[in-house]
Amino acid sequence: MLFRMPIGTLTLCCVAAAAVPRRPAGAAELAPEQRQAIESIIHDYLLQHPDALIEALRAAEEKVKTDASEKAKQTLVARRSEIFDNPETPVGGNPKGDVTLVEFFDYRCPYCKQVHPRLQELLADDRQLRIAYKEFPILGAVSIAAARAALAAHRQSKYETFHDAMMAAKGEITEDTVYRVAGSVGLDVDRLKRDMSSPQIDAALRANHTLAEALDITGTPGFVIGDQMVPGAIELSSLRELVAGARRR
Repeated sequence: MLFRMPIGTLTLCCVAAAAVPRRPAGAAELAPEQRQAIESIIHDYLLQHPDALIEALRAAEEKVKTDASEKAKQTLVARRSEIFDNPETPVGGNPKGDVTLVEFFDYRCPYCKQVHPRLQELLADDRQLRIAYKEFPILGAVSIAAARAALAAHRQSKYETFHDAMMAAKGEITEDTVYRVAGSVGLDVDRLKRDMSSPQIDAALRANHTLAEALDITGTPGFVIGDQMVPGAIELSSLRELVAGARRR
Protein backbone atom coordinates (compact mmCIF):
# COMPACT_ATOMS: atom_id res chain seq x y z
CA MET A 1 0.00 0.00 0.00
CA LEU A 2 1.32 3.43 -0.91
CA PHE A 3 1.00 6.21 1.68
CA ARG A 4 1.07 9.97 1.54
CA MET A 5 2.55 10.76 4.99
CA PRO A 6 3.75 8.56 7.86
CA ILE A 7 1.93 9.06 11.15
CA GLY A 8 5.21 8.89 13.10
CA THR A 9 6.35 12.23 11.68
CA LEU A 10 3.23 13.88 12.96
CA THR A 11 3.38 12.30 16.41
CA LEU A 12 7.03 13.23 16.90
CA CYS A 13 6.15 16.86 16.13
CA CYS A 14 3.24 16.70 18.58
CA VAL A 15 5.43 15.35 21.38
CA ALA A 16 8.16 17.91 20.72
CA ALA A 17 5.62 20.71 20.84
CA ALA A 18 4.09 19.38 24.04
CA ALA A 19 7.48 19.39 25.78
CA VAL A 20 7.84 23.15 25.44
CA PRO A 21 6.32 24.98 28.43
CA ARG A 22 3.36 27.19 27.53
CA ARG A 23 2.64 30.44 29.32
CA PRO A 24 -0.90 30.59 30.82
CA ALA A 25 -3.10 33.40 29.53
CA GLY A 26 -2.43 36.57 31.50
CA ALA A 27 0.77 35.25 33.12
CA ALA A 28 4.04 37.16 32.98
CA GLU A 29 6.49 36.18 30.27
CA LEU A 30 9.29 33.90 31.50
CA ALA A 31 12.68 35.47 31.69
CA PRO A 32 15.21 33.96 29.21
CA GLU A 33 17.20 32.36 32.03
CA GLN A 34 14.03 30.83 33.52
CA ARG A 35 12.97 29.35 30.20
CA GLN A 36 16.49 28.03 29.62
CA ALA A 37 16.51 26.40 33.07
CA ILE A 38 13.15 24.68 32.44
CA GLU A 39 14.24 23.44 29.04
CA SER A 40 17.47 22.15 30.55
CA ILE A 41 15.53 20.20 33.20
CA ILE A 42 13.31 18.65 30.51
CA HIS A 43 16.33 17.84 28.34
CA ASP A 44 18.21 16.18 31.21
CA TYR A 45 15.13 14.24 32.32
CA LEU A 46 14.53 12.82 28.86
CA LEU A 47 18.20 11.84 28.54
CA GLN A 48 18.02 10.01 31.85
CA HIS A 49 14.58 8.49 31.18
CA PRO A 50 14.36 7.71 27.43
CA ASP A 51 11.49 5.32 28.11
CA ALA A 52 9.35 8.34 29.01
CA LEU A 53 9.88 9.83 25.56
CA ILE A 54 9.12 6.50 23.87
CA GLU A 55 5.95 6.14 25.92
CA ALA A 56 4.91 9.71 25.09
CA LEU A 57 5.47 9.03 21.39
CA ARG A 58 3.39 5.87 21.56
CA ALA A 59 0.59 7.61 23.42
CA ALA A 60 0.57 10.51 20.97
CA GLU A 61 0.51 8.15 17.99
CA GLU A 62 -2.32 6.12 19.48
CA LYS A 63 -4.30 9.30 20.07
CA VAL A 64 -3.79 10.41 16.47
CA LYS A 65 -4.92 6.97 15.24
CA THR A 66 -7.93 6.89 17.57
CA ASP A 67 -9.04 10.40 16.62
CA ALA A 68 -8.67 9.63 12.90
CA SER A 69 -10.55 6.35 13.28
CA GLU A 70 -13.43 8.01 15.11
CA LYS A 71 -13.63 10.77 12.50
CA ALA A 72 -13.66 8.13 9.74
CA LYS A 73 -16.51 6.22 11.41
CA GLN A 74 -18.55 9.40 11.70
CA THR A 75 -17.88 10.18 8.03
CA LEU A 76 -18.97 6.69 7.01
CA VAL A 77 -22.35 7.32 8.63
CA ALA A 78 -22.82 10.98 7.71
CA ARG A 79 -21.66 10.72 4.08
CA ARG A 80 -22.81 7.21 3.26
CA SER A 81 -24.73 8.27 0.16
CA GLU A 82 -21.71 10.13 -1.23
CA ILE A 83 -19.46 7.15 -0.55
CA PHE A 84 -21.63 4.43 -2.06
CA ASP A 85 -24.18 6.10 -4.34
CA ASN A 86 -22.67 9.26 -5.83
CA PRO A 87 -24.08 9.42 -9.39
CA GLU A 88 -20.81 11.00 -10.59
CA THR A 89 -18.80 7.93 -9.52
CA PRO A 90 -18.25 5.28 -12.23
CA VAL A 91 -19.53 1.84 -11.25
CA GLY A 92 -18.83 -1.70 -12.39
CA GLY A 93 -20.20 -5.16 -11.82
CA ASN A 94 -23.96 -5.23 -11.27
CA PRO A 95 -25.19 -1.59 -11.11
CA LYS A 96 -28.16 -2.81 -9.03
CA GLY A 97 -26.17 -5.24 -6.89
CA ASP A 98 -27.02 -5.83 -3.25
CA VAL A 99 -23.50 -5.03 -1.98
CA THR A 100 -21.20 -2.19 -3.06
CA LEU A 101 -17.42 -2.33 -2.77
CA VAL A 102 -15.77 1.10 -3.01
CA GLU A 103 -12.16 1.31 -4.18
CA PHE A 104 -9.84 4.32 -3.90
CA PHE A 105 -6.90 3.79 -6.28
CA ASP A 106 -4.11 5.27 -8.39
CA TYR A 107 -3.14 3.93 -11.83
CA ARG A 108 0.57 4.18 -11.00
CA CYS A 109 0.24 2.28 -7.72
CA PRO A 110 1.78 -1.22 -8.05
CA TYR A 111 -0.43 -2.55 -5.25
CA CYS A 112 -3.55 -1.38 -7.06
CA LYS A 113 -2.36 -3.27 -10.14
CA GLN A 114 -1.65 -6.30 -7.97
CA VAL A 115 -5.17 -6.39 -6.53
CA HIS A 116 -6.99 -5.63 -9.79
CA PRO A 117 -7.09 -9.25 -11.13
CA ARG A 118 -8.57 -10.31 -7.78
CA LEU A 119 -11.31 -7.73 -8.15
CA GLN A 120 -12.02 -8.94 -11.67
CA GLU A 121 -12.31 -12.53 -10.44
CA LEU A 122 -14.51 -11.42 -7.56
CA LEU A 123 -16.86 -9.60 -9.95
CA ALA A 124 -16.94 -12.55 -12.33
CA ASP A 125 -17.91 -14.93 -9.51
CA ASP A 126 -20.42 -12.66 -7.78
CA ARG A 127 -23.14 -11.36 -10.07
CA GLN A 128 -24.75 -9.36 -7.25
CA LEU A 129 -21.66 -7.30 -6.47
CA ARG A 130 -21.39 -3.64 -7.43
CA ILE A 131 -18.08 -1.75 -7.39
CA ALA A 132 -17.68 2.03 -7.15
CA TYR A 133 -14.44 3.41 -8.59
CA LYS A 134 -13.02 6.41 -6.72
CA GLU A 135 -10.18 7.97 -8.68
CA PHE A 136 -7.58 8.93 -6.06
CA PRO A 137 -4.39 10.09 -7.85
CA ILE A 138 -1.72 10.68 -5.20
CA LEU A 139 1.47 9.77 -7.08
CA GLY A 140 2.11 12.87 -9.13
CA ALA A 141 1.09 14.64 -12.32
CA VAL A 142 0.91 11.50 -14.48
CA SER A 143 -1.46 9.88 -11.98
CA ILE A 144 -3.68 12.95 -12.16
CA ALA A 145 -3.64 12.86 -15.97
CA ALA A 146 -4.59 9.17 -15.93
CA ALA A 147 -7.47 9.82 -13.50
CA ARG A 148 -8.71 12.69 -15.66
CA ALA A 149 -8.54 10.46 -18.73
CA ALA A 150 -10.53 7.73 -16.97
CA LEU A 151 -13.31 10.14 -16.00
CA ALA A 152 -13.26 11.56 -19.54
CA ALA A 153 -13.54 7.99 -20.88
CA HIS A 154 -16.67 7.64 -18.75
CA ARG A 155 -18.26 10.29 -20.97
CA GLN A 156 -17.68 7.98 -23.94
CA SER A 157 -19.20 5.02 -22.05
CA LYS A 158 -15.83 3.26 -21.92
CA TYR A 159 -14.77 3.78 -18.32
CA GLU A 160 -14.33 0.14 -17.33
CA THR A 161 -12.67 -0.77 -20.62
CA PHE A 162 -10.11 2.01 -20.16
CA HIS A 163 -9.75 1.28 -16.43
CA ASP A 164 -8.98 -2.41 -17.00
CA ALA A 165 -6.48 -1.59 -19.77
CA MET A 166 -4.68 0.98 -17.59
CA MET A 167 -4.45 -1.48 -14.71
CA ALA A 168 -3.00 -4.06 -17.09
CA ALA A 169 -0.43 -1.64 -18.57
CA LYS A 170 3.13 -2.73 -17.80
CA GLY A 171 6.23 -0.68 -17.05
CA GLU A 172 6.42 3.03 -16.33
CA ILE A 173 3.17 4.92 -16.84
CA THR A 174 3.55 8.21 -18.70
CA GLU A 175 1.05 10.57 -20.30
CA ASP A 176 1.92 8.96 -23.65
CA THR A 177 0.93 5.62 -22.10
CA VAL A 178 -2.42 7.06 -21.07
CA TYR A 179 -3.25 8.28 -24.58
CA ARG A 180 -1.92 5.13 -26.21
CA VAL A 181 -4.12 2.98 -23.98
CA ALA A 182 -7.09 5.27 -24.68
CA GLY A 183 -6.64 4.84 -28.42
CA SER A 184 -6.17 1.08 -28.11
CA VAL A 185 -9.61 0.64 -26.49
CA GLY A 186 -11.40 2.70 -29.12
CA LEU A 187 -11.68 6.06 -27.39
CA ASP A 188 -11.78 9.30 -29.37
CA VAL A 189 -8.48 10.64 -28.02
CA ASP A 190 -9.00 14.22 -29.24
CA ARG A 191 -12.36 14.39 -27.49
CA LEU A 192 -10.83 12.70 -24.43
CA LYS A 193 -8.16 15.40 -24.15
CA ARG A 194 -10.79 18.14 -24.37
CA ASP A 195 -12.99 16.50 -21.75
CA MET A 196 -10.06 15.97 -19.38
CA SER A 197 -9.97 19.70 -18.61
CA SER A 198 -13.66 19.79 -17.69
CA PRO A 199 -14.56 21.63 -14.45
CA GLN A 200 -16.77 18.67 -13.54
CA ILE A 201 -13.76 16.36 -13.60
CA ASP A 202 -11.83 18.84 -11.45
CA ALA A 203 -14.70 18.82 -8.97
CA ALA A 204 -14.92 15.01 -8.95
CA LEU A 205 -11.23 14.60 -8.15
CA ARG A 206 -11.37 17.22 -5.40
CA ALA A 207 -14.41 15.51 -3.91
CA ASN A 208 -12.63 12.13 -3.90
CA HIS A 209 -9.57 13.56 -2.15
CA THR A 210 -11.73 15.32 0.44
CA LEU A 211 -13.71 12.15 1.06
CA ALA A 212 -10.57 10.01 1.35
CA GLU A 213 -9.13 12.42 3.90
CA ALA A 214 -12.34 12.33 5.94
CA LEU A 215 -12.27 8.52 5.84
CA ASP A 216 -8.59 8.48 6.90
CA ILE A 217 -7.62 6.76 3.65
CA THR A 218 -4.00 7.85 3.31
CA GLY A 219 -2.77 5.46 0.61
CA THR A 220 -3.78 3.21 -2.24
CA PRO A 221 -5.56 0.96 -2.62
CA GLY A 222 -8.18 1.63 0.01
CA PHE A 223 -11.55 -0.11 0.23
CA VAL A 224 -14.86 0.65 1.88
CA ILE A 225 -17.55 -2.01 2.19
CA GLY A 226 -20.51 -2.09 4.53
CA ASP A 227 -19.29 -0.41 7.71
CA GLN A 228 -15.62 -1.30 7.23
CA MET A 229 -12.60 0.46 5.75
CA VAL A 230 -9.78 -1.81 4.61
CA PRO A 231 -6.35 -0.60 3.41
CA GLY A 232 -3.97 -2.41 1.10
CA ALA A 233 -3.92 -5.05 -1.61
CA ILE A 234 -5.96 -7.65 0.23
CA GLU A 235 -6.26 -11.26 -0.88
CA LEU A 236 -9.18 -12.61 -2.88
CA SER A 237 -10.31 -14.77 0.04
CA SER A 238 -10.45 -11.71 2.30
CA LEU A 239 -12.40 -9.77 -0.30
CA ARG A 240 -14.94 -12.59 -0.47
CA GLU A 241 -15.26 -12.61 3.33
CA LEU A 242 -15.83 -8.84 3.39
CA VAL A 243 -18.54 -9.10 0.75
CA ALA A 244 -20.21 -11.99 2.57
CA GLY A 245 -20.09 -10.08 5.85
CA ALA A 246 -21.61 -6.97 4.28
CA ARG A 247 -24.32 -9.08 2.68
CA ARG A 248 -25.23 -10.68 6.03
CA ARG A 249 -25.50 -7.27 7.66
